[in-house]
Amino acid sequence: MQLRWIALVALTITLFGAACADPSPGGSGSSSPSIAHGTAPEDLLLRWGYEGGFTPPEYQLTNLPSFSLYGDGTIVRPGPQIEIYPGPAVPALEAVHADEEAIASILDAAFEAGLDTVGDLTDMGSVGVADAPETVFTLRAGGVDRAVRVYALGELSGKPPGMPEMEWEARQALLELIDRLGSLETWLPEGSIGASDAYDVTGVRAFVSRYRGQADLPQPEIEWPLDTPLRDLGEDAGAGYRCVVVTDPDWTERLEPSATQANQLTPWTSGGRRYAIAFRPLLPDEVTC
Repeated sequence: MQLRWIALVALTITLFGAACADPSPGGSGSSSPSIAHGTAPEDLLLRWGYEGGFTPPEYQLTNLPSFSLYGDGTIVRPGPQIEIYPGPAVPALEAVHADEEAIASILDAAFEAGLDTVGDLTDMGSVGVADAPETVFTLRAGGVDRAVRVYALGELSGKPPGMPEMEWEARQALLELIDRLGSLETWLPEGSIGASDAYDVTGVRAFVSRYRGQADLPQPEIEWPLDTPLRDLGEDAGAGYRCVVVTDPDWTERLEPSATQANQLTPWTSGGRRYAIAFRPLLPDEVTC
């Protein structure tokens, strides 16, 4: 009887220990599976940015997202901007690297904010604000591939009388998500995100238009360095602009050295004419205009 009792106690301890053991391979203590996602450098997982609003055409053409997360953990966001006018021809971007734990936490936050279920919130009547931009979220993970558009998301200090409570709560959740994406270092697991560095631009969209300039701010000319003249390049981008994509090696070896010396008012000369060029860096998931 005593041997049977000892064996029973040993079996109980073994089963209890197995039940309490960490079921995850990494020993993190969490049994929640990570959200499935692409892992390639060009696989966009999560993005948010502004579109539209009462802004000039060149701003809308060259506007960049405020946050982009890719499958290899690269996060691209606006970098420090020099407060001078005219500003640099190519806007600054920075990149940070998130490990798999950080990617999982960021995607969890996106799902918690309802990006997988909430619909577009673009009813101007419920907001009561004119000429505001739309905040556009893109989510591609966990079997979800969708964009969500929200009009005047950051323009409201309180709930308008005609806005349904459900819409107000959805807006607040998305605003909180933006706040979290803008302060990753304060809430992600320690050591799961690296230091920021300059984003390595490997190509641009160049929006070409006739040169207008400013008479009181004359700028030195720069010769267009590529073989094909500007008059023969690009596709119609609207509002008097043509768009041409320049990638490596033409970008790094020939155009980038000139572009880094240029500013937003630089006249570019080609075939005896002067042109204006607005540059917009290509992100990892972008290959065309």
